Amino acid sequence: MSSTPLAVVILAHNEEFNLPDCLESLKGLDCSITVVDSGSTDRTVEIARSYYAMVLSHPFENYSAQRNWAQSNVPFETTWILHLDADERLTPELVTEINAVLQSPFEDVDGFLLRKRTVFMGRWIRHGAHYPSYHLRLFRKAKGRCEDKLYDQHFITSGITKRLENDYYDVIATDLSTWTSRHRRWAELEVQETFAALGREGQVEPKLLGNPIERKRWLRTLYSRNPLFLRAFTYWAYRYLFRLGFLDGIEGLIFHFLQGFWFRFLVDSMIFEHRRSHRIPGPERTTHAPAPNAAPLTFDAGVAGAPTFYNSSRV
Repeated sequence: MSSTPLAVVILAHNEEFNLPDCLESLKGLDCSITVVDSGSTDRTVEIARSYYAMVLSHPFENYSAQRNWAQSNVPFETTWILHLDADERLTPELVTEINAVLQSPFEDVDGFLLRKRTVFMGRWIRHGAHYPSYHLRLFRKAKGRCEDKLYDQHFITSGITKRLENDYYDVIATDLSTWTSRHRRWAELEVQETFAALGREGQVEPKLLGNPIERKRWLRTLYSRNPLFLRAFTYWAYRYLFRLGFLDGIEGLIFHFLQGFWFRFLVDSMIFEHRRSHRIPGPERTTHAPAPNAAPLTFDAGVAGAPTFYNSSRV
């Protein structure tokens, strides 16, 4: 087992379209690269090896489990780890910045928040409270992990974090069919989380005055306490009107409506359907646990039964 200052981990499943740009963006970064594949049937593995990446195979259970398995099985001795998805890219400025901070890292810093720039249908989504958005992706391997959630997962670390100044790209929606099918699956997972047991340990703590991730979790908690359906309307109006989402043009209209209203409305509809079918009483809130004798919440496997990778940064 060789040693490297930084190990980059990329999850992949049938990513021959996205993976080359992701790997290209790592050029100049002082790192090893590990691609964790979950049964691709296209050229994903071939492409990864052509970039001299180490390829590991592991069946996909859920996003959190796959991330944590990958981190535990990186075939390199490393102090720092960087998690990416195949449709994400580092900017050259961020590559330079990461190299610099890891050459002389702060002794008391265990992780760095990276600033995400969402690109939808070829357009940078700059408004609607969607930028800047910070995510913990770079941290000391021994000090961080992915929280155990089916949906809206974040990486967490036990120590101090700092923000990096440059962006990485999240290039989503190569086609709307894939985008909507993934969000349908994510809606199912969020509903499962809604009715799961509460109080699990080791998750991001909601804090209004915390870091950007803790503040975002606090806002999601506040959102969950509002009435079904109405909250989808108000959230979309907040993003598109009050936070100027309309300035993102036609692509922004599509993105903010589908992701800020349609997706949220779909989640509420599934919650309503589940409550009615299981006769769960109470006000229209999303903090109820299942009724004592209720059947377990199940959904089908999604489009073509193929596994899909779930990223909190997409929401």
